[in-house]
Amino acid sequence: MPFELAPLPYAANALEPHVDARTMEIHHGKHHAAYTSNLNAAIQGTALDGESIEAILAKISSSSAAVRNNGGGFYNHNLFWNCMAPGKGGKPSGELSTAIDAAFGSFDAFKEEFSNAAKTRFGSGWAWLIVHDGKLVVCSSPNQDNPLMDDAPVKGTPILGLDVWEHAYYLNYQNRRPDYVSAFWNVVNWDFVSAQFQQALK
Repeated sequence: MPFELAPLPYAANALEPHVDARTMEIHHGKHHAAYTSNLNAAIQGTALDGESIEAILAKISSSSAAVRNNGGGFYNHNLFWNCMAPGKGGKPSGELSTAIDAAFGSFDAFKEEFSNAAKTRFGSGWAWLIVHDGKLVVCSSPNQDNPLMDDAPVKGTPILGLDVWEHAYYLNYQNRRPDYVSAFWNVVNWDFVSAQFQQALK
C-alpha cells in the first residue's frame, strides 16, 4: 500500500493564534502532501515498496536523496501534527515529567535546551526530544533528517518534534523564529508525547 496523507487531527484554525490557519493549510495540504506523493514515487517498484516508514528510515544511508528527503518529511510531519493540539501546553505529568527532571534537572531547564536547539538550528531542520537507551535527549537535525536514520549523529526514537523550516512559521512570524518557538509551548500535546515516551521504552 502506498503511504497516505492523514488528515490533520484538528481543524486548520484550531491552534490559533499560536499557529495560524493559512500556515497549517499550506504546510499540511501542500508541503506534507508533496512529501507523501514524492515518497511514493521514489519507492515505487523498489525493494522499499511495502516497507514501513520506520524500516525505510533505519537504512536510509543506502537510499537515494529523494527517499531520504521525502521519507523524512513524511515521518516528521506525521509526528509533528500530533505533538500539537488545541487547549494544551502547560507541563507533562507522571513518568514523563519524572524522566524530564532526571535528564535535564527541571522542566524549565529542558524547555530552555529544546528551545535553544530549535532557535540555533541553522537553515532548515527540526528540534527533537528523543528516547535513547531509555533516557531523554534533546537534539536537532538538518533538512528532513531525524534521529531514526541509521546515519544520524544522535540516534533515538523521537517523541516530540518541532519543525523550524521557514514554511512552518514565516507567514505569521516572518524571521522571528524565537517567537514561533515560544508560541509552540502553548500547544504541545503532552498526552501524546507521554504516550510516545511509553511506547519508546518498550
